[in-house]
Amino acid sequence: MNTIKIMLISMFCTLMHSQLAGQAFKVEELAAFNKLDRAAFKTEIKKYQYTFYDKTESPAFILFEYDSPDFTYKIGKFEYTEDKSQDHIEFQFKEKKEHDSYIKTILAAGYQQTEKGKVLTGENYVDYFKNKAQIRMVYPKTTQDNYTILVFK
Repeated sequence: MNTIKIMLISMFCTLMHSQLAGQAFKVEELAAFNKLDRAAFKTEIKKYQYTFYDKTESPAFILFEYDSPDFTYKIGKFEYTEDKSQDHIEFQFKEKKEHDSYIKTILAAGYQQTEKGKVLTGENYVDYFKNKAQIRMVYPKTTQDNYTILVFK
């Protein structure tokens, strides 16, 4: 009986830790975030216990960034002033296994790899399209950098 109690307590603690630790998002959730306006995005992201990190403004766009509770993940919402089709969600994470999981999910959802290149800061990227939906995977330059997934409208 004590063994069962210990196992249940350890499972409960593990579940609670995973709830309080960082939250990764599914591709569908990232796409849904992209459809929200700034206020709704802020409300929604706080449900996941993400905290405000930074706001960047330029004449071309506004970026709001949020950190996960354990600082493992970072999510940002870009809103462009001129070309709204460029609005996107940027989600950053460190683990290669998460990257591989995202790629597997993207391909299983019917996205096709279309283009490779480099972003302005020099990191390599690969674009995936399905109908008019676009996802860009940006690869880190070094092992200390993050993988980034960009989900466009």
